[in-house]
Amino acid sequence: MASAAVAATAEKLNDLSLNLRGSDSAPSSPEGPSSNRPVWPETKYEPYVEVEVKDAGHRADPSLKNLLGAVSKRIDLTPHIGTELHGIQLSQLTDAQKDELALLTAQRGVVFFRDQDIDLHQQLDLGRHYGPLHIHPTSGHPEGLPEVHVVHTGDIEYNGGPRISQRDTWHSDVTYELQPPGTTTLKINELPEVGGDTLWVSGYALYDRLSEPLKKLFEGLQAEHSGFEQAEASRKRGREPRRAPVKNIHPIVRVHPVTGWKSIFVNPIFTRSIVGVSKAESTALLQILYDHIAFSQDLQVRFKWQKNSVAVWDNRISIHNAIFDYLPALRHGARVTPRAEKPYYDPNGKSRAEELGLKYF
Repeated sequence: MASAAVAATAEKLNDLSLNLRGSDSAPSSPEGPSSNRPVWPETKYEPYVEVEVKDAGHRADPSLKNLLGAVSKRIDLTPHIGTELHGIQLSQLTDAQKDELALLTAQRGVVFFRDQDIDLHQQLDLGRHYGPLHIHPTSGHPEGLPEVHVVHTGDIEYNGGPRISQRDTWHSDVTYELQPPGTTTLKINELPEVGGDTLWVSGYALYDRLSEPLKKLFEGLQAEHSGFEQAEASRKRGREPRRAPVKNIHPIVRVHPVTGWKSIFVNPIFTRSIVGVSKAESTALLQILYDHIAFSQDLQVRFKWQKNSVAVWDNRISIHNAIFDYLPALRHGARVTPRAEKPYYDPNGKSRAEELGLKYF
């Protein structure tokens, strides 16, 4: 069981996230589409059960010729994570290009696009190419489109909320699910004049940077991820979760099914405890990983959004952090979140750094 302090911090983080989303009656932005305004229907959904997911990256041409042959420019933003592609519209991708985008995202963690015309329905179609779509148990969605997770933060009077350090808000989306997300898209429709960046860190590089003794230790451990604190935060806002909260146990080191590379898979928002060790050991070991996530600036990429920018990232092998430095200005967008395979550890998995000949200093 996680300590009471860890659980309390997690609940505060989830409560802060909900407080920043605005109310059911919040007016839509003058620039943001009214159809994107979040609503919270009382529709209930059955618990998720395991389903087979065939990763689109398995179908991709390893040369990425269909995707990269159509772009005007490719920019790798850091050595370890983050690529920006120019001159292509996500709304017009062929199936072969969608497959190759999945592979590129699995390799680079996150891929960015500017000036995209993709609409909500096209974004949903793109998401379905990558897997069955996730319906969030607590967040708002546009009317009639429950598979869209609306980002609609800052349009309420903000009173400061709990004093939470930004270092504690790193996460991968809904990792408490039996099959957490894979290739995910977020389009920003409106953003503050200044601020509102997002950080991503490479789970591959986090693993590779660990010493050999710690690699061996963490490869043998599993951790519990919980959605109960998020559900309770929703209830405190007067919104009953649409699906009963769950806990699931996942390996701390998982292997990506397409690349075969090992990645760290914990985060301070949803990970509660390490299975099979004492509370003190669990807290100490998780803090090693949380500090590793927060302070490895050379393994991170920071993206400055523009209107109609889109990020495509792989939740399995990256961890992200939305920066709340813009409140009470509005940041508004839509996320589509396909479910991926149940996380697993494969002892035959590989080190990305060793396979690619990457060096750390």
